[in-house]
Amino acid sequence: MTIAKADFIEGMAKGLAVLESFDTERQRLNATLAAQRAGITRAAARRHLLTLAHLGYLETDGSYYWLAPKVLRFSGSYLASARLPRVIQPTLNRLAAQAGESFSAVVLDGDEVVIVARGGSSRMLAYGLHLGARLPAHATSTGRILLAAKTRAEFQAWMKGRELPRLTVHTVVEPRRFRALIEDVRRHDCCFASEEHELGVHALAVPLRNLQGQTVAALNAVAPPQRRDAASMHRDLLPLLLEAMRELRPLL
Repeated sequence: MTIAKADFIEGMAKGLAVLESFDTERQRLNATLAAQRAGITRAAARRHLLTLAHLGYLETDGSYYWLAPKVLRFSGSYLASARLPRVIQPTLNRLAAQAGESFSAVVLDGDEVVIVARGGSSRMLAYGLHLGARLPAHATSTGRILLAAKTRAEFQAWMKGRELPRLTVHTVVEPRRFRALIEDVRRHDCCFASEEHELGVHALAVPLRNLQGQTVAALNAVAPPQRRDAASMHRDLLPLLLEAMRELRPLL
């Protein structure tokens, strides 16, 4: 969405940029680090940090700042009110009970995918696959499904000048090979990724489309290598994912 320059509140944009500077790599920031990550001056970063701490969104020891539980109000409100997670959740619960594996639904947000619904006990879930978790799109089965849903022009724009971080020894980071992987996802309408985001995790994903044919999310099954290999996931879990995809389409 684009808006008129007169309607754009620059101060709000900078404050949100500071808030988004906190992630798993940098859980604690001072004014200098926040300024670097948000692309603003140190003085501006300091004011935004102080304001966010005053409002309860950050905690501080006087030098460094970190996220406070209050930030969960945003994700909690989304998960409670958004239609997509509520529609998908019963299907995820059924799949988890039926297959004994972990299932997640995700959406794309820039360079990352965000888990908006999941099914499976905590014993089944791989580390980090919790509601609201953000994962790198290039190294995940769901991320590749959602990137493949872009037009070729949109995908080329997404790839332009981009360096794909290597997360494990298995992560595909060469641009030419990654483009070929996305073309393969387009052809087969599913994606298998093995230990590219996290060692010890296999994942198989399919797109979730609405009645207009637009991909609105991706659905995947996750299993550890000691319990599943690629062949068994395609044999046992892909039919379940495809059935869920057809079941959910009229509801999306």
